Amino acid sequence: MNIFQYPVQAEWPALQQRAAQQQAQDVEQRVQQIFEDVRQRGDAALLYYARQFDGADLTSGLRVGAEELAAAVTQVPAELQTAIRQAHANILRFHQAQIPQEERVETMPGVTCWRRALPVQRVGLYIPGGTAPLFSTLLMLGVPARLAGCPEIVLCTPPQKDGQVNPIILFTAQLLGISTIVKAGGAQAVAALSGGTESVPAVDKIFGPGNRYVTAAKQLATRYGVAIDMPAGPSEVLVIADESANPAFVAADLLSQAEHGPDSQVMLLSDSIYILEQTKAEVERQLRELPRAEVAAQALQESRAILLRTPEEMLYFSNQYAPEHLILAVKNPEQLAEGVTNAGSVFLGHLTPEAVGDYASGTNHTLPTNGYARNYSGVSLDSFLKKITFQRLTSEGLLNVGPVVETMAEAEGLRAHARAVTLRLEALAGGEE
Repeated sequence: MNIFQYPVQAEWPALQQRAAQQQAQDVEQRVQQIFEDVRQRGDAALLYYARQFDGADLTSGLRVGAEELAAAVTQVPAELQTAIRQAHANILRFHQAQIPQEERVETMPGVTCWRRALPVQRVGLYIPGGTAPLFSTLLMLGVPARLAGCPEIVLCTPPQKDGQVNPIILFTAQLLGISTIVKAGGAQAVAALSGGTESVPAVDKIFGPGNRYVTAAKQLATRYGVAIDMPAGPSEVLVIADESANPAFVAADLLSQAEHGPDSQVMLLSDSIYILEQTKAEVERQLRELPRAEVAAQALQESRAILLRTPEEMLYFSNQYAPEHLILAVKNPEQLAEGVTNAGSVFLGHLTPEAVGDYASGTNHTLPTNGYARNYSGVSLDSFLKKITFQRLTSEGLLNVGPVVETMAEAEGLRAHARAVTLRLEALAGGEE
């Protein structure tokens, strides 16, 4: 880790720069080609890409069958099943508290307005496979999708080389009651979800993380009228640590993000040079013990440890950076947290590692990255709902609000708007209801 001591604010933008996003033009062109191929050839294209990218020959088809689903349960250790069930319960409990209540508001006598939350009808969940099959992300997306009441949930995840889907993902899908499971990964899965194929239903909104091809594909999907959860990028964490922090804890938190991928970014801010130096030493020591040390080491090349003067200055830096994950490893985390304005999710105190949010505390780990925490929230129950407003007027209501509308419509030169009210007022004056 590179240590920067007391940089002036003019130098902050350079220190806050994310690792270069490899959204090169060739990536976008390749994704466009995949979209066109999937739209033209449907399942045949998906089977081709499964062979090319996943090394899987899907002789039994793209959909996961009942036998494969049933067999998955026997392949997941009991201890892991128990852990997943507990995480599911915590995530469900947290998201249940987000269920909106419908309230009717009388804005003036006889004028009643209300808003109703309805589920997105068809949602697609993309869950990466490969070296780190993210069954935890399936929990984070599947729980609110189910809770929102989405009638159709389609899960896409890449097959293993043997043509099977990772059994832990299938176990989790069964726990969530998701039965439409497609063996497709990468940009081709997003293309299939956005337009549909013989085996893949088209959806209204796509959720889930992925590499730069998946990210580019999700952005392209929006051009076809399909919504996405949020702009996504490499995982990131920023830790604010004062002299009370435990360097071993902080180092573990930094590495827990660095091991996600070579383009992940970790940032450490402290007002203690001792904490910075000891944490750097701990990072180097713990790194040697990690199975994914090579991946984490690449991410650490873009990491920064920055010495600042006060907690307030560190928080100001963090709010400018707008991290996906923010850890407040300080004496008074609640007090400092009052000043947080830009962050995806915040972890308070020395005993709250970011990893608990990734798996089982109950909050959602699908969060805005790359500075989008300035203007995006993480996934929640709201992400799977759309809000429709309603209004109804009685005769008293029309008499009260009608003249207001007539005056405003005439001022904007929209005579038909005014007439829509005037005709009704005249009918009321003539005794019609």
